[in-house]
Amino acid sequence: MSNQPSALTKRIQVAGKQIPADLVIKQGTIVNVFTGELMEGDIAIADGIIAGIGSYEGHEVMDARGKMIVPGFIDGHIHIESSMLLPGEFAKVVLQHGVTTVITDPHEIANVAGEKGIQYMLDDAAGVPMDIFVMLPSCVPSTSFESNGATLAAEQLAPFMADPRVLGLAEVMDFPAVARADQGMMDKLCMAQRNGGVIDGHAAGIGREDLNIYLSAGIRTDHESINSREAKDRLELGMYLMIREGTVAKDLEALLPAVTPQNSRRCLFVTDDKHLDDLIEEGSVDHIVRLAIGKGLDPITAIQMATLNAAECFGLRHVGAVAPGYQADLLLLDNLNDISIHRVYKKGRCIVDRGQLVETEFPAALTAHTDRPSLPTINAKEVALSDLQIPLTSTLCNVIGLIPNSLVTRHLKEHVDIHKGTFQPSIERDLLKIIVVERHHATGNIGAAIVKGFQLKRGAIASTVAHDSHNIVAVGTSDQEILAAIRHVKEMNGGLVVVDGEEVVASLALPVAGLMSDRDYMSVNKSLHALHEGLAHIGSPKAFNPFLALAFLTLPVIPELKLTDKGLFEFASFSHIDVLI
Repeated sequence: MSNQPSALTKRIQVAGKQIPADLVIKQGTIVNVFTGELMEGDIAIADGIIAGIGSYEGHEVMDARGKMIVPGFIDGHIHIESSMLLPGEFAKVVLQHGVTTVITDPHEIANVAGEKGIQYMLDDAAGVPMDIFVMLPSCVPSTSFESNGATLAAEQLAPFMADPRVLGLAEVMDFPAVARADQGMMDKLCMAQRNGGVIDGHAAGIGREDLNIYLSAGIRTDHESINSREAKDRLELGMYLMIREGTVAKDLEALLPAVTPQNSRRCLFVTDDKHLDDLIEEGSVDHIVRLAIGKGLDPITAIQMATLNAAECFGLRHVGAVAPGYQADLLLLDNLNDISIHRVYKKGRCIVDRGQLVETEFPAALTAHTDRPSLPTINAKEVALSDLQIPLTSTLCNVIGLIPNSLVTRHLKEHVDIHKGTFQPSIERDLLKIIVVERHHATGNIGAAIVKGFQLKRGAIASTVAHDSHNIVAVGTSDQEILAAIRHVKEMNGGLVVVDGEEVVASLALPVAGLMSDRDYMSVNKSLHALHEGLAHIGSPKAFNPFLALAFLTLPVIPELKLTDKGLFEFASFSHIDVLI
């Protein structure tokens, strides 16, 4: 919002009906997120700001008869990199779903490229016709139990706090570092607090008593609740409850029973990680609002959670409501129940009309970004078949139990097949091999383990999207196919691949840090559909996205068993363990 005297004078004059508004939206029904009521009135807009609601005239008049008018939706926590698009292309997708503001944590690219990665995202977001706010990555690396591309201490993060788009410190995943008051973590927390920043939590598997540690450290949000008891614990202790519904983690149904009329103002919606094809086909925050309404949540409460609650959580006083002095980020809906979006306005300008982007709002300059050669490329040692072996002296092993559409895994103990003293995958028993290859510093680190739940009938898949350190991760039915997948990912300088035998069935190159494409969203979506066809070819079930599941099997800060380039990791003991029991 401009606070220049001339702009402020104009708004006051429009509000006082001394001069006409730039745009007046008439005849619509406004959802008042402050009172929870519906109201009538013309919306007068001057320089992208709502100047007044009442009876107004303007240079341009838009008839919204029969439409419901709500604030633009806000995604309270997202990793744009998970869409595999650069911010400019990502904006084109989510604006069509009524999302006019996002709060993003670029810790994916930061784990690969450090400060250069954060700046890259800020640069590409410049000029995008939506508000993209950044929370600075707090845990780069997320733990010391894996190899990543960079290390960010408070002194590297502090200069970014001067950017008005930076709101604070992103999800603090390293709970042990907070609990023991580790100096590096204290420096980051104090840096955020000194600058008036918000601090996001990541309280996966953290019990009620330990939440006190988080809250005493100034951490005020969490998006990792997976049941209503955890949700209530967070709300009762004063946290904002982020209700997540992404591609893998789908927590809405489990958490919604914890939302009441008394506590709903402390709840907001987030997608966290959502793939492009799901964003296009399902939607973003609009999809969560629809689901919540369908499960019985009052529509105005759901809209409040998707707008004002998120804005207040992050101290964004200029967005989240249809009211004088607020940014004219507006959605015109056909009705409140199915959230059918007729038009999207950003700062008083129509960005989406009847489901179609107004392309003139997206100048070609949006794709301009910092010099790509400054970002790291894939730097992994050559891998041989012998590097993929899991030597065993008996059959009872620790096995990662995949839970479809969940970030959490099970710690299984299974008898496995052995051939010549090494683990032998079994398609019949769905016991496959998973490999993680370090790709940042050519250390030669290779982690190998056994996973159950992928249900592949043949072939292998590999990816450089592997949270949070983003090494190369692969799973498959044979060592030869796993090796072929790993080698092709290296040749592409990052990406996703499906292999059957020696043949590459489908692939998507992600040359920007091994995480994002430099192509337009429609081209990327076409490649994603080809990947899905490739997955069906090797017998992957349709009940979950195996690439998303694979991407989170490397994240050691989520229970129960995960795999890093340094070996099998057990969350309960927060240490590496042997595959063999």
